[in-house]
Amino acid sequence: MNENIMTKLEILAESAKYDISCASSGTSRNNKSKGIGSAYGWGLCHTFTADGRCISLLKIMLTNYCMFDCAYCINRQSNDIPRAGFTPRELAELTIEFYRRNYIEGLFLSSGIVRTPDHTMEKMIRAVTILRNEYCFNGYIHMKAIPGASNELISQAGLLVDRMSVNLEIPTEKNLKLLAPDKDHQSIYQPMRHIQQNLLENIEDRKKIKSTPKFVPAGQSTQVIIGATDESDQQILQLTAKLYKRPSMKRVYYSGFIPVNSYDKRLPVVQEVPRVRENRLYQADWLLRFYDFDVNEIVNEQHPDLDLTVDPKLSWAIRNPQFFPVDVNRDSYRKILRVPGIGVKSAKLIVMARRHRKLNLQALRRIGVVLKRAQFFIICYEMDQFKLLDSSAEYIRLSLQEKPLLAAKPANMPQQLVMGW
Repeated sequence: MNENIMTKLEILAESAKYDISCASSGTSRNNKSKGIGSAYGWGLCHTFTADGRCISLLKIMLTNYCMFDCAYCINRQSNDIPRAGFTPRELAELTIEFYRRNYIEGLFLSSGIVRTPDHTMEKMIRAVTILRNEYCFNGYIHMKAIPGASNELISQAGLLVDRMSVNLEIPTEKNLKLLAPDKDHQSIYQPMRHIQQNLLENIEDRKKIKSTPKFVPAGQSTQVIIGATDESDQQILQLTAKLYKRPSMKRVYYSGFIPVNSYDKRLPVVQEVPRVRENRLYQADWLLRFYDFDVNEIVNEQHPDLDLTVDPKLSWAIRNPQFFPVDVNRDSYRKILRVPGIGVKSAKLIVMARRHRKLNLQALRRIGVVLKRAQFFIICYEMDQFKLLDSSAEYIRLSLQEKPLLAAKPANMPQQLVMGW
């Protein structure tokens, strides 16, 4: 690898690190007889797949030149930083060389916007086309869709990649115009709609002709910046719930604001990334997707922001004592799932195990229930008393309060909360 390519790699990998909209793929692009690489059963790199594996990815920008001047972006036009750009062929060859050395298993490709959104998308598509058609690369590819790009280019890209993402960045239009005057939500939602429409059409086409190539088989994702503007957690989660109603939307990522442009007076003065709030939003997102919670149960007008001292599931349980006790031997799966300390897997095991015998605390511990949390909210066989009656909300909060969260990788956080949450 020559020195020029290495210099570009250092610059563009550094420029790409703030985009965290990555997820396990959920795709089934299998290897072909004469191709290399496979995305089957694997996820996006530097995250956890559904079965717990952590895998690696070349996370890179095609170029960090950008015509926009977003206040929160390190690559903004007015910043005096080293600039570089790959040609499509350079990027394709770099990806293949890294794959052959077993450094990576896929590609996450984004770019600054040069000339026009369509011009930038065309160059990104060219790089991916070389990978797919010339090198027969069947590994996972995640591409950023450029806001404002045409539907024709979105359609072309979607047949080549496994997942596409369009970052919302700022949750409300008003604050987006304040910090990113060159952008608006319309230009961001437009490619999102194109991806969804093309995906639904592709599903119908594949029902008629099975050989029809798949369009973004792993769906789409987006990213929201937390802490750069004054939106409440309620506003953010209401937006999240609306996005998840789109059949193509697989993940919403929450990125704590990092003050890379501290000189810009439009931005808040922060000493550190709001990791705890970021973590709580991921936990609330998990409740929306897998625990059958509604946004108004997690946050509402009386509690517009998430409690930073305890997780949102425990916070809800403390605020709703009338829901408890939950009898693990009698109550429904949905009620059991709402008990702090009982995760999705544990709740399913409880429902199956109680068919054969009555469950006591020892049996629940073997199943994987975190009794330190659950004991305040359940009753079971051989349990002497319902502890919530003898425990104040403040006592429960203090006894289960978590230690301050240190630096953590936000994109990986939710995958570690499945069991016993």
